Order: sequence, then C-alpha cells, then structure tokens
Amino acid sequence: MNNNLKSPVNIPVEKIRPFEGHPYKVLDNEEMNTLIESIQEQGVLSPVLLRPIENTDEYEVISGHRRLHATVKAGMKEVPAFIYAVSRDEAAIMLVDSNLHREHILPSERAFAYKLKMEAMSRQGYRSDLTSCQVGTKLRTDEIIAENSTDSARQIQRYIRLTNLIPELLNMMDEEKIAFSVGVEISFLDEQMQYDLLRVIEKYDCTPSYSQAWHMHRDFNEGTLTIESIENTLASEKPNQKPMCKVPIEKLQKIAPKVKDKDFEDFVLKACEHYYKYLQRQRSRDRDAR
Repeated sequence: MNNNLKSPVNIPVEKIRPFEGHPYKVLDNEEMNTLIESIQEQGVLSPVLLRPIENTDEYEVISGHRRLHATVKAGMKEVPAFIYAVSRDEAAIMLVDSNLHREHILPSERAFAYKLKMEAMSRQGYRSDLTSCQVGTKLRTDEIIAENSTDSARQIQRYIRLTNLIPELLNMMDEEKIAFSVGVEISFLDEQMQYDLLRVIEKYDCTPSYSQAWHMHRDFNEGTLTIESIENTLASEKPNQKPMCKVPIEKLQKIAPKVKDKDFEDFVLKACEHYYKYLQRQRSRDRDAR
C-alpha cells in the first residue's frame, strides 16, 4: 500500500466520514479531553489516514477516528491526512491492523475488529470457514489473521463469537463484569435467552461463573434451557460468591430523601454503626439495672 502514500494534505473535516461499521468506540472521556487540549495547543501531530469515497468529493477514515473527533471538538476546520486510494475491503483490513495493537482495547472492539477483517478478507477470496482443518489445504482466514496478531486462530474465533452477544451483555464484558470465557459460552444462546439471562442477572445482581455459563450453553443445545432454569442456576451461590445485603433504593429514599444515590452505601454503614452503638448502650444499661 505504500505506493498510495503521499505527503499529508489538509482536508476539511466536513468532508470526512467515519468508516461505516468500524468497531472502535470514540468516547468523550478524560483521555479525549487531554487529546483535545493537545490539539488546541500543538495541532494534530499525527495525520489521519483516509480513503476517497467513490463518486464523491468526500473521504472515509481508515485510521484516526479519535483524532478526527478531537479535532472537531477543538474547533478546527481541517485535519492533516494521508490519502490512500484503496478499496473499502482493503481499507477495512488497514483499519483493523492499525488499531489492534493499541494498549487499551475493549473486548467488544477486538471482537468486531476481527469480524470486520475476516469478512473483508473473505470477500477477497480467502477461506472463511472456521471448522475445516484438513492437512494440505491453504490457510484459513483466521490462521492468516493470527500470523499478524498476538491472538491464536482459536482465540480469534472465540472473539468473533462475542459479536453474537446482545449489546447489554457485551457492555458488561467491556466493564469487566463478565469474564471472557463466560461471554463466549453465553454467546451460543439465542437473543431471547440472552435477554432472559440479562433479566435474571439484574434481578439477583450477580453474573454467571464459567461453570454456570457452560451448563446454560449445554442446556440450550439440548433444548431444556428456560428462564426458570437460568434463575435457579444463578440463584445458587457460587463457591467464591460472598453473601450480600440488598435493600431496594426506594425504601432508603423514603428514610433519607436528600441523600444522593452514590452516597447511600456510606449512609447505610454509618446508620448501622450508630445503631450498633445504641444497642451496646442499651445492653450496658440493662446490666447496670440488674
């Protein structure tokens, strides 16, 4: 692709479009604020990579979605860019490769990145099947992707499985509330069963262990998984699960309507401490009265 590389040129941000279906999240967080401040002070130090959109005077981002977003937020009208005259499938592969080695990448981003690259390579004629392993056949697409990745072909397959999760469960994985291996197992449940599982997770405020997820996967394959069996599975205490006290926030709000939601835990602990000291005083008075 190097023959497409030219000197950077300034492109109006209004003519640039995000790569449709790109897997990477562009968040307005502290890290983004730091990038915006840097651009305001020094400009965009690393040009974005763009491809011309066919039959238009616009461009599509290959690499630099965060930089483009920060540039717009910084109030700048143009961004320096390298232009690559490549097809969309070629651009998809470049987009994935330019981001997979980032220090911080969410499970959902990696999952959809591998899927995007797999589909692009499949359209280019690579083998897309993930099951055939006959000796003497050309490499499968996942094996080729693995050659330039820290993940094995098998791990790439497992990441792609995660794209079958409903958004709510995938977000829980990104937030590290659900383990990777657990996410892979529950990705085999259909959408309705996943939403049933989500309701049970919210009801009991707990997530499945790997063993529980494996059993749900097995029961789903056998046609015996129901919301009742999911509830029974998650309601059973896991070996490493500590007992928790759960009080509906509505009840606490009646007692302390001015306390903010995030301060309720501290409020409850102090109330319990105060009540404990009250009981100690009562016991002391009772002993003195004898």
